[in-house]
Amino acid sequence: MSAAPEVSSVYFVQLEQGNDVFEEGEESVTETRDRGKAQTVGSEVISSALGTKTVTFAPQGSVLGPVLFNIFVGDMDSGIECTLSKFANNTKLCGAVNLLEGRDAIQGDLDRLERCICVNLMKLKQAKCKVLHLGHGNPNYEYRLGREWIDSRPAEKDFRVSVNEKHNMSHQCALAAHKVSCLLGCIKRNVASRSGEVILPVYSALVRPHLEYCIQLWSPQHRKDMVLLEQVQRRPRR
Repeated sequence: MSAAPEVSSVYFVQLEQGNDVFEEGEESVTETRDRGKAQTVGSEVISSALGTKTVTFAPQGSVLGPVLFNIFVGDMDSGIECTLSKFANNTKLCGAVNLLEGRDAIQGDLDRLERCICVNLMKLKQAKCKVLHLGHGNPNYEYRLGREWIDSRPAEKDFRVSVNEKHNMSHQCALAAHKVSCLLGCIKRNVASRSGEVILPVYSALVRPHLEYCIQLWSPQHRKDMVLLEQVQRRPRR
């Protein structure tokens, strides 16, 4: 008897970064030197009916923001059973859900992530936390992160590549073709010359990156997608 095909779920968790609160402390402004430029960590006193507290933060655009953020998320994968991928403030948790044990493992990892975020006094962008159920026959279990249930999406963008629950890359091919078509129209309206010496460098700099970005992941597998991409690539020759 053949084993059932593995189905999995991917959870997209996004944390706040930049002006986010990192810790509480005494009211102060700390400056460090980085290549001759002063980097500031500011403090703000917040008063309420429950008392007064001082919140320390890194200003938007500061070099210290990403550095402090990486320090706080460095141990986020401690104790995680499923596959955890971190890139900047985007975190993905992936696990097989063929069995109930897989569902319980994913929920346990989500609880660990939520506790880690609370301990480090960080914040979730709850509206951008989504789940993508992959594979035919996926049970589409519901999960929560903290007290909020995670919304399910039929498709989600990962590193600017659209991935759907059926592993069908036709949608990404259509998006790339539309983007390239818009760029070619913009080039046609703004570049008067049609000589190869002018068009080829412009095409290589502005158009080709959209056709080649992560092509190993979304390369067309259906003839209709190949024809669509070939059509937009022939337009500069006209």
